Amino acid sequence: MGQPHSSQMAALALAAALAAALSGCGTPAVPMPPSLNLPDRVTDLAAVRAGNQVALTWTMPAKSTDKLLLKTDVTVRVCRQLNTSGSDPAGAEFLLTPGADATFTDTLPAPLTAGSPRPLSYFVELKNHNGRSAGLSNAAVVFAGEAPASVTGLTAEVRKSGVVLRWNPGTDAAAIRLQRHLLTPPPAKPKEGLLTPPPEPLDQSLLVNATGTHPPDRALDKDIRFGQTYEYRAQRVARIPLNGQTIELAGELTPPIRVDAQDVFPPAVPTGLAAVATAQANGAETAIDLSWQPVADVTLAGYAIYRREASSEGQRISPAQPVLGPAFHDNQVQPGHTYIYAVTAIDQLGHQSARSAEASETVPAP
Repeated sequence: MGQPHSSQMAALALAAALAAALSGCGTPAVPMPPSLNLPDRVTDLAAVRAGNQVALTWTMPAKSTDKLLLKTDVTVRVCRQLNTSGSDPAGAEFLLTPGADATFTDTLPAPLTAGSPRPLSYFVELKNHNGRSAGLSNAAVVFAGEAPASVTGLTAEVRKSGVVLRWNPGTDAAAIRLQRHLLTPPPAKPKEGLLTPPPEPLDQSLLVNATGTHPPDRALDKDIRFGQTYEYRAQRVARIPLNGQTIELAGELTPPIRVDAQDVFPPAVPTGLAAVATAQANGAETAIDLSWQPVADVTLAGYAIYRREASSEGQRISPAQPVLGPAFHDNQVQPGHTYIYAVTAIDQLGHQSARSAEASETVPAP
């Protein structure tokens, strides 16, 4: 073999220099095939049936299977599968934005709303512009078959203890699901502090089960907050076990009923009122001490005390501001007189209870 020419030597030197420069970055990677730009699979598909409709929710992936950001809308196909039979499309294909919270409502055909309960699985498939996908989503299972009858006669009544809901009882022992939606918007900047309650959820639900063989016909929602406005809806629910889980087959939701939860209720009437006269020696103060059982009410502001003699009407003898504790010292009394007392409870909105049972006491004569 002959000696290399000067140009060949220069090329070899350049190659050696490049190799030396790259030696600190590791071995160059094997060339990668071009990305297929396949949207990643949906993994959080959920399904809820109410009557003849199934509501699906999921999160659209923001990246492809190659972990690259998806830059264009993605084609979505929703399908359903009954038992082990083939899948059927649940609606036309449509486009959705990557990373978005997605929803879809499927109206079941007549064959799937009749007969006994049987599993019905939903899937979501995402396709690229070439119609290719990375596979089906997780399965979201509901029950096909005849849904429970609709709830009728739903009413609501606000009480001190909460909202009492009533409806017409059904002919079976199916449970009742009550759904509550908060209509009053929360403040833009909620108050902060140790005693400030946490923000109220916009949506809550309450499952009312049958008692023995008696279908439920009422419930108490004791978690309301006075001053708020709510909407209530109800549906009858059959709870069916499947593969170690319990899946609900629910009837249609009732039209919403609106409830303005205003606190117009006075506190409870005080009980256990007792009066004891105290006559001090050596001309000291003569008085009557009152005590009673405290009223358990989170909105309680205090108490008002009333006094009368014989057949006269009672007059308030406590200050304009409510008395904080369940006790009062009345030193505006005369020896030899008999006084009759009653107490009321007052809340922070100024609502006042009825008067308590009376207690009487006679101041000893000197």
